[in-house]
Amino acid sequence: MSVDIEVVQDITEDLVEAFGRLLPQLSRSAPPLDAAALRALVEWQGNRLLIARIEGEIVGTLTLVTFPIPTGLRAWIEDVVVDEAARGHGVGAALTQAAVRLARADGARTVDLTSRPAREAANRLYEKLGFQVRDSKVYRLES
Repeated sequence: MSVDIEVVQDITEDLVEAFGRLLPQLSRSAPPLDAAALRALVEWQGNRLLIARIEGEIVGTLTLVTFPIPTGLRAWIEDVVVDEAARGHGVGAALTQAAVRLARADGARTVDLTSRPAREAANRLYEKLGFQVRDSKVYRLES
């Protein structure tokens, strides 16, 4: 079973449908994304929305964000989600590896991501792919 990764260029009906199915698997509180919201995400400078397909069906997504700061170009992987039905088929690994290749090609010094401890399979995957746990705290301020 082959996993095909692509960077989204166009907002299509199957992309909107896929996000309607995938986003609730990532976050129960995230509002659904319509075509306009997906277009804004894709057109945002520094964002790349990657999708994974198996036999033509969108089964996963990841957002790669790159941004310059005084210490160099950085990359951040966000909102990785693989459809429950496609888990265990290498989709998460293929998405993450593609994002890392893009970030490196851009000249990013580092690629960061976060993952909740309860996501044991995801954490094992990230460590297997070479990501190392950092001794850091993540702070959030709700607006």
